[in-house]
Amino acid sequence: MTQALVSALRGIDIGVPDLALAEQFYTETWRLAVAARTPDAVYLRGTGAAHHILALHRSDIAEVRSVVFNVATQEALHQLANRIPIHGGTLVSGPAPVTGPEGGVQIVARDPQGRLLRFVTGDERHTDIAPAADRPVKITHVVLNSENVSVAQRFFEEALGFRLSDRTRIMAFMRCSSDHHSIALADAEENSLNHIAFLMPDLDSVMRGGGRMNDADYPIEWGVGRHGPGNNAFAYFVGPFGFVIEYTAEVQQVDDSYRVGGPDDWKWPPGRIDQWGIGKPPSPRLKAAQKSIFFSDSSA
Repeated sequence: MTQALVSALRGIDIGVPDLALAEQFYTETWRLAVAARTPDAVYLRGTGAAHHILALHRSDIAEVRSVVFNVATQEALHQLANRIPIHGGTLVSGPAPVTGPEGGVQIVARDPQGRLLRFVTGDERHTDIAPAADRPVKITHVVLNSENVSVAQRFFEEALGFRLSDRTRIMAFMRCSSDHHSIALADAEENSLNHIAFLMPDLDSVMRGGGRMNDADYPIEWGVGRHGPGNNAFAYFVGPFGFVIEYTAEVQQVDDSYRVGGPDDWKWPPGRIDQWGIGKPPSPRLKAAQKSIFFSDSSA
């Protein structure tokens, strides 16, 4: 497969009003593990190689601090630093050493719609990688609401080297690796976070994870079902402070031969919004939460 300048989605940095509560939820219920901590942040890993996939930062409000991507080499990092301003983004800082516990070198940039993105190379990797039942492996995609999807899509393609996998009536699915999508851009009235998807090792883990969330009084807000684009099984929840989080599994793997689908390829029969048609549709609570979390104005 043709390689993008960005080699993978690594994770996301979020701000939370109660750091202890968020840590308890994401370790005990969501089943991530602590990789490092500081007085004002907790860094959580999955069972994959990334040092951490979710960083929790002490904050006055719930917010996204940055979406984090891996870059294979420092040469690719410098190419990104040159390309981002040409294609409508803003280079905020770098290349410079990462100040977080994962190490490496990074650039920090804003896309044309103001989202803060970090691109990191040479960061620490875990070697004890092995799928574990009911525990997330990695963050497999982040869905971003966009008031102008064509602008955001063009930036991801031209500045970062992403490719379009599918375009439905309401969403553009973008890839930088063999995963069907690592970023999806949803038509919206605001530029905000739609949801964060955590890859589980198998379908049983999605189901058992959903049961565990129900037991902890976090009901399934959409699903369980199987999407069209990406062919992934899913269950959606509203976590602490209004972040929409998804357990997913069996994400479709694609290569350069994949045919890009359009809206006419992804139409459901009346009353159905996924392949299975057995789960409940998105709840009003989920729909509201999908529009409630914004990116921080700070470049820190």
